[in-house]
Amino acid sequence: MTVAPASSAAEDKPAAPLLPVAAIVTTVLMWASTFVIMRAAAVDISPGPLALIRLFAGSLTLSALVLISRRGRPKMPGPRGLLLTAAFGVIWFAVYTLAFNWAGHFLDAGTVAMVVNLAPLMVGVAAVVVFKEAFSRRLFLGMLVSLSGIGFITAAGSTGQLAVAGLLIGFAAAVLYAAGMMVQKLALQHTDPLTATWLGCTSGLLALLPFLPQTLTELGWTGSGDGISTATLLGAVYMGIGPTALGFWFWGYAMTRFPTGRVASATLTVPAVVVVMSWLTLGEVPPPLAITGGAICLTGVALAQWRPRRRNQLRAGA
Repeated sequence: MTVAPASSAAEDKPAAPLLPVAAIVTTVLMWASTFVIMRAAAVDISPGPLALIRLFAGSLTLSALVLISRRGRPKMPGPRGLLLTAAFGVIWFAVYTLAFNWAGHFLDAGTVAMVVNLAPLMVGVAAVVVFKEAFSRRLFLGMLVSLSGIGFITAAGSTGQLAVAGLLIGFAAAVLYAAGMMVQKLALQHTDPLTATWLGCTSGLLALLPFLPQTLTELGWTGSGDGISTATLLGAVYMGIGPTALGFWFWGYAMTRFPTGRVASATLTVPAVVVVMSWLTLGEVPPPLAITGGAICLTGVALAQWRPRRRNQLRAGA
């Protein structure tokens, strides 16, 4: 993959390059699967150990990718870039993952996905303010519609259909998600997506090392208890290899090709995928108010992503 800086001109392209679009679609599918696995693992493992195992597997995978694709010589950023990359890793890989895992102890997978996906609304506004990206009326109209959908999900908590504690933790995860994505965008100005992801994941792993004793205990390696199930362990390892290592690498690549707001709005499709996956595998379905809110969120995605074809393109038969 080659890396080029993001530009507001990407908003005006009639058709998106195939590779960045494929990176977004693949990442969305992998990230959707994490909600289901996290929810299934909640009865078997604590949030901290689950996060630590995930990042350990992710760091190993990313280290191998760096050795292969960079021949062991990654494009290391300078001091400022290292600081930004470490901050991105601690915020997104470590603290967000902890909050994400914790929310799964209170809410079904689909609802967690819908709450966490408040983050693109925050990112879309911050992208214009911080990165001076082009203002898109459609993007913000779509995000405002999606925000109203989040209101329905919140209402489900106020009526007792959802755990309020889970909603609060989910909202905290959304804030961390948005902050991590914005810092990632800054870090990518100093290095390539793969190196940034590798350094970020490693930073997150180091930040989670205080959970190592608990992790060893829950794995059953300290002689106390039988340990977690093989399915839970494999699920945690998969989340590290797929959604964390490959997913964040692909996502970083897409972030260098498209404006941040447009990339972020694509994640609003995740809840629909999660609801289907969760229903098929766990038999879980969010309450009606939450489903209504999720449908409104997806309507917002359609508005944000829709681009009318220009008259000159139509005349040319484009």
